[in-house]
Amino acid sequence: MITGGSQGLGKAIAKELIPENKVVILSHNEETLKEAASELGCDYLVCDITKYEQIEAVIQTVLTKYGRIDVVINNAGIWIEGALETNDPEYIRQVLEVNTLGTIWFTRAVVPQMKKQQSGMILNVVSQAGLAAKPQRSVYNASKFAITGFTDALNLELGPYNIGVCGIYPYKMNTEMFEKANIHKDMSDALDPAEAAGAVKFMLSQQPSTIIPQLHIKNNSYKNKI
Repeated sequence: MITGGSQGLGKAIAKELIPENKVVILSHNEETLKEAASELGCDYLVCDITKYEQIEAVIQTVLTKYGRIDVVINNAGIWIEGALETNDPEYIRQVLEVNTLGTIWFTRAVVPQMKKQQSGMILNVVSQAGLAAKPQRSVYNASKFAITGFTDALNLELGPYNIGVCGIYPYKMNTEMFEKANIHKDMSDALDPAEAAGAVKFMLSQQPSTIIPQLHIKNNSYKNKI
């Protein structure tokens, strides 16, 4: 199950995984979701991850069809930048609901099934913003730093159940995330989502008992690799 799976990195991850897996992509936008699922040849379910009851419903739908959930990729996210006092309070709330609460809620909803299975992988798509702060990024940094701590703690909590929890922390990627926030950036040095999707596939190939809490890649020489 891949949240934010209709575009950008989520779609690239789905494309990478579909040949060898049953993949279900999720998004709140039914139109783009249906188009992506048709193009990729995978299942899709409409889900607003800021609404816990919708998360519970799609998980139950997947369990009814497949009987288990082996992997959850918490990929959905939205962008915000600018001086804190210029950020709209309602949009601040939305960013934290999607980037932080959405990830936590979706994980909470799937953990009971993975504990029952005594297996599973949860991969959180975080960001370099979950590792290092920048000016004009206070809200976005807050939303991602929270998930860094969540990932570390949950990896320790769920390890005894043979459930791996890890994070990937990519550099700026060539997706529509910035444009959706009406921010125009030079994407000439941006990471191709297909590269990050390949890294995700590798991470998911590791056994939960051996996976590290997250890949902390801070050196800029690696920014286009992970």
